[in-house]
Amino acid sequence: MTRELGVGIIGCGNISTTYFTLSPLFKGIKVIACADINPAAAETRAAEYGVKAQTIEQLLANPEVDIVVNLTIPDAHFPVSKMILEAGKHVYSEKPLVLSLEQGEQLRGIATANNLKVGCAPDTFLGGAHQLARDYIDQGKIGRVTSGTCHVLSPGMEMWHPNPDFFFLPGGGPILDLGPYYIANLINLIGPVKRVAALTSMANPTRTITSEPRKGEVIPVKTPTNIHALLEFQNGATITLSASWDVWSHNHANMELYGTEGSLFVPDPNFFGGTVLASGPDKDIQPVEMWDHPFGVPNQEHKQGMMANYRTAGLADMAIAILEGRDARCSLERALHGVDVMVSILKSGEEGRFIELTTTCTQPKALGIEEAKALLR
Repeated sequence: MTRELGVGIIGCGNISTTYFTLSPLFKGIKVIACADINPAAAETRAAEYGVKAQTIEQLLANPEVDIVVNLTIPDAHFPVSKMILEAGKHVYSEKPLVLSLEQGEQLRGIATANNLKVGCAPDTFLGGAHQLARDYIDQGKIGRVTSGTCHVLSPGMEMWHPNPDFFFLPGGGPILDLGPYYIANLINLIGPVKRVAALTSMANPTRTITSEPRKGEVIPVKTPTNIHALLEFQNGATITLSASWDVWSHNHANMELYGTEGSLFVPDPNFFGGTVLASGPDKDIQPVEMWDHPFGVPNQEHKQGMMANYRTAGLADMAIAILEGRDARCSLERALHGVDVMVSILKSGEEGRFIELTTTCTQPKALGIEEAKALLR
């Protein structure tokens, strides 16, 4: 049996460079082809990274491709993933997996009928910092998690993205764009959600792009940009989640979890690394002793300095899970539960009531030091 699956990428925009650059770090996967609705974009990426540029139809028919990574815009995730499954390929999608539970259930049905697997980003919860937080909780060091807060607040995406339109249309917005990182990590740390409630709004009906090359262009806002949600987990914990693109500055921590025996302070779930802090009943907040986790080692230069970036870890884990016949950590069930949480938050904002979730999932298996090393070449 082969120990490596061929990977094709559909969608050669900004995020594709991350997959092309980082995938060679991991066992189990090899990117061999790419495609885009704009052939020139595929040709550019193919030349940059030494892979084959194909049409979407050619890539889906390529017998060397086992898994197709779906990097299209959110509104296209469902039809493209459906097309991939119908071509007999496994799917790994950028977040969000889909924009409704009905779409997710359709994908599940097609995948099950054809013995195929579906996985989905984000995989940042596999990072060294977040797995350290998971280990700390699993050891009972803050007791039972009872409550917490999450904040992901900024002025918006039109200040840096060259084509930010889709962020402000249905399927975009901070809860569907940035919420997946927080919700995936909460599922990793606490487990599945039972019900949600939310208040949603938007500060302005339009946005002015301040990034190049479209600086000065005005675009419409068709989805809430300010969301304040309450999540009740199946274990009884209650977490507030604030996600907004209407905030110029703030002083909130990204994620704090409060337990019966102490508190845990988790760094930004959008990244793999960072410092985990904790306190016990003495209220003395101190850094948790770092461990030698490979997905916490800084490996890329960013404007904030050297940072850990191991995106595609979830794709590699999925490929190896397929080869080994085990559960993938970034599985369809967890991604679909995350979608349920997010669309229920938006529905609660529209209808002004608690929404009971109709899906559930298990916590992903923890990714310790040795398990992470086993994913790397």
